Amino acid sequence: MKKQDFLAEAIEHIDITSFDATPIIDAMRNMSFSARDTAVATDILLRMIADKNCTNILTLAGSTSAAGCMQVYIDMVKYGMIDVIVATGASIVDMDFFEALGFKHYKGSPFANDAQLRELYIDRIYDIYIDEQQLQECDAAIKTIADSLEPKAYSSREFIQEMGKYLTQHAVKNNSLVQTAYEHQVPIFCPAFVDSSAGFGLVKHQVDNPERHLVLDAIKDFHELTKIKIAAEKTGLFMIGGGVPKNFTQDTVVCAEILGHSVKMHEYAVQISVADVRDGACSSSTLKEAASWGKVATTYEQMVFAEATSVLPLMISYAYHQGAWKNRTPKAWGKFFA
Repeated sequence: MKKQDFLAEAIEHIDITSFDATPIIDAMRNMSFSARDTAVATDILLRMIADKNCTNILTLAGSTSAAGCMQVYIDMVKYGMIDVIVATGASIVDMDFFEALGFKHYKGSPFANDAQLRELYIDRIYDIYIDEQQLQECDAAIKTIADSLEPKAYSSREFIQEMGKYLTQHAVKNNSLVQTAYEHQVPIFCPAFVDSSAGFGLVKHQVDNPERHLVLDAIKDFHELTKIKIAAEKTGLFMIGGGVPKNFTQDTVVCAEILGHSVKMHEYAVQISVADVRDGACSSSTLKEAASWGKVATTYEQMVFAEATSVLPLMISYAYHQGAWKNRTPKAWGKFFA
C-alpha cells in the first residue's frame, strides 16, 4: 500500500447543531450506570451555562479533537458556553492549529503495521493517522511565529494568542478553535505546551537564535489563570480527560489562597474520563477527592466514566438546543490581560 492509500478517508468532525440529543439525554435520566451519570452531568453543565455570574473553564486532555470532536469545542466557544480553555499542547497544536493550516486527520486502524507506517512517515493515534511531513510543516509555522516575536518570556496564553492572530491571515480553515477563541476573547492556556509539535518548532527557534529567543513561562501561566480565578465571582469546570489541564485548573483555588485571597472552590465540576479511580493518578482522582484539597465543591459535581467521543456530542447538543447560552454574556477574559 502507498501512503495515499492510508490517508484516504479524512476524519469528519461532528456538528452538534445538526441534531437534537434532548430525547436521548432525557431518556438517560431515567436509566442507570453511565447513562444516568451522563444526564446528571449534562444538567450540571446547563446550570453552569445558565449561571450568569459563573466563569466556565473547559479543560482538554487526550485526542478527542483529532477523533472528531473539534467542532464541538469550537461551538462551545462560538455560542458563549465557555470562557477559558486549559489544554494539552497536542490538543491545540497537533490537532487544531494543524487542521487550521489546511491539513487533515485520517481514519486508520489500531491493527496497522506500525513499522510500515513509520516507513511512510505516518503517525498513528489509536485508529487515527497523521501525515508526519504535514505535522513538520505545522512545527515550522510555530517557529515562524516565534521568530517574529520579541525575545522575552511569554505565557502560553500569550503565545497562543499570537497563533490566533497568525491564523487570521494565514488560515486555510478559518473556524479553528485557536482562531475562534482569539476572536471571542477566550484565553487558552497550555501549561505543558512544549509537550507537542510546538516543542519542536520552539526548540528550532531557540537553536537558530541562541542569543535572542523567546521562552515560555509556565509560572506566568499559573499566575494568570489564578488571577482569573481571583477576579471571577464563581467558576465551573467542564473537564475532558484529566492530566495537567485538570490539576492545573483545580489548583488555582489553592494558589489564590497562598497569595492571600479568599476565593470559593470551583462551584460546578464535570469530568469525563476512562481512567480507573483506583490507580491514584490525577486523571482518575474523583471530584469528591478534590474537595479534600479545597479545590472543588461537592454540591454540583459529577464524574462520567466514559470515552468522551461517545457522550460529549450528546451533552453539548443538548446544551445547545436547550438554549441557555442565548441569555449568557461571555466573560471575554482575553480583555483582562490587554
